[in-house]
Amino acid sequence: MRTSVVCAVVLAVSMLPVRVSAQGGVLIATRETREKVAAQQSNIWDVFRDRRSVRRFKSDAVPEADILRIIDAARLAPTSGNQQPWKFLIIRDKDKITQMKDACIKRSLDRLDGDQKRQAEERIRSRMNDYFSAPVYIVVLTDNTSMYPDYNHRDGPLAAGYLMLAARALGYGTVFITDAIPNDVTKEVLSIPDKYTRVCITPLGVPVESPASPAGKKLEEFILSNRR
Repeated sequence: MRTSVVCAVVLAVSMLPVRVSAQGGVLIATRETREKVAAQQSNIWDVFRDRRSVRRFKSDAVPEADILRIIDAARLAPTSGNQQPWKFLIIRDKDKITQMKDACIKRSLDRLDGDQKRQAEERIRSRMNDYFSAPVYIVVLTDNTSMYPDYNHRDGPLAAGYLMLAARALGYGTVFITDAIPNDVTKEVLSIPDKYTRVCITPLGVPVESPASPAGKKLEEFILSNRR
């Protein structure tokens, strides 16, 4: 299947159900309805709180309507001078996904020698199998020919953040990937034109498990004041 840079994509797929429940500090995906998870995310504050970086996915297809809704939310992110420089490359082609995975494994192994390579190969392959277990991948790009290209590096991550929150609101998992799937891998395998700069790539799918909330800094640690 030929891939192209698009802001929307037409899909004809179905969604298998999933329930997320807490067990032993980890949210385990079990069989119920993903729609129930989404319904529990109706409050925006719950979405902020419950979004997680997910790295293992079920093979359940993601419906067209959900992908379009997520992209529609991403395009509403704040943008410099309303330039809206982002593009969203949506990949469902299993051959392309496999090509990206194989390229990532090869690059990781090529950096190692002898015993190091033999010891690390199983771990690397397992890690990449997890990363590439989702049915859909979205590459967030910015257009170098936008009105204010010097601001693209600010606008792009905002759209990615909106995308990931929208995905969580519908019960899906994502993760902001940069180095784990190198830019040159996506550029080569997906034939991304030079006029676009990659912000990140994220899988999109139903989590096998969603990590419990990690320990975070206290609110007061983030706040500065100019009071004497």
